Amino acid sequence: MAVDRERIAALVRELLEAIGEDPERPGLRQTPERVADAYAEFFAGVGEDAAAPLARTISVSRGPAPDTLPSGAVMLRDILFRSVCEHHLLPFRGHAHLAYLPGEQVVGLGALPKVVEILSSRPQVQERLGEQIADVIAASLDARGVLVVLEATHECVTMRGGRQPDASTVTIAARGELAEPAARAELVALIGASRSSGIRG
Repeated sequence: MAVDRERIAALVRELLEAIGEDPERPGLRQTPERVADAYAEFFAGVGEDAAAPLARTISVSRGPAPDTLPSGAVMLRDILFRSVCEHHLLPFRGHAHLAYLPGEQVVGLGALPKVVEILSSRPQVQERLGEQIADVIAASLDARGVLVVLEATHECVTMRGGRQPDASTVTIAARGELAEPAARAELVALIGASRSSGIRG
C-alpha cells in the first residue's frame, strides 16, 4: 500500500497551523512535502510481505556439500534498524541480532536484514517488532530455534518525559529450542562479546 503523500502534506500544513506556526513562511514552505517524503520511507513496510525475502532457500542436505551440515546456529549480528514508535510517532533505532538453528533449509544471509527492514518500516513497538521477526524466520525456514535480540534507543524516552538520553531498551524473542534460557546462553554471550550490551540469557 503506497503512502498518500498529498494527504500527509495537507495534514502537516494543518499541524503547523495547530501549533501556532505559519506554513507559508520561507523556512516551512517545503516542510509538508519533505515530511510526506520522509513518511513514505519510514512506513514503506506497511502492507509488505515480510516473509518474501526468505522465499528462496537453500537445501542443506541436497546442496553442493551434503556431508557438511550445520551443527549449530547461524547468527547475524549488528543489523542496523530504525523504526517509528506508534505511541508518539517518534523514531527509535538500534541494532538487531538474529540467530537460527537450521532445519533442512538455510537462506542467504542478505535476506535477513530485509526482513528486519520491512517489519521496522511500520508504526511499531520494539517488543512486537522482535516477536514478528522471530515468527517470520521460524515459519519461513522451518528453523529448529530462533533468537532475536533488539537493542534500541527511543526518542520518546530520550527527548520527552523523563529525558533519559543514555537509556536503551533490550528485548529478546525466542522460538523453538532457543526458547529455553540455557539453550540460548551461548548465543547471548556472543552478542554481548560483540557489543558490551550487558544482556543476560
